[in-house]
Amino acid sequence: MNPAEEYILNQSEPFKTILSHIQILIETSVPSVVLKYKYKIPFYYLFDKPFCYLNVTKGYVDVGFWKANQINIHLDHLVTDGRKVMKSLRYRALEDIDNQVAIDILNEAKGLYE
Repeated sequence: MNPAEEYILNQSEPFKTILSHIQILIETSVPSVVLKYKYKIPFYYLFDKPFCYLNVTKGYVDVGFWKANQINIHLDHLVTDGRKVMKSLRYRALEDIDNQVAIDILNEAKGLYE
């Protein structure tokens, strides 16, 4: 098992379930992504370039997008938290995940790499 998968499986609940759900959304929406372990967190790469990361921090799962400053949809769901380039989706519970919003953002982000 690679370190990125270990990171996900070693999380306490509800974070393990949230991460697993997000992992499925990412890998089915963007099948060419590659899961790596960078900066001590799971990091998805698309065409050998950073795409998004998964991080458990401060009581939530942070799904950060690398080219987020170019994403123009569902801005009301993306958190900048003082960051200029990065934006992320944040989840404290599985019920917080709006699958359609996540898939829409993943598809727009994917288009930035084509």
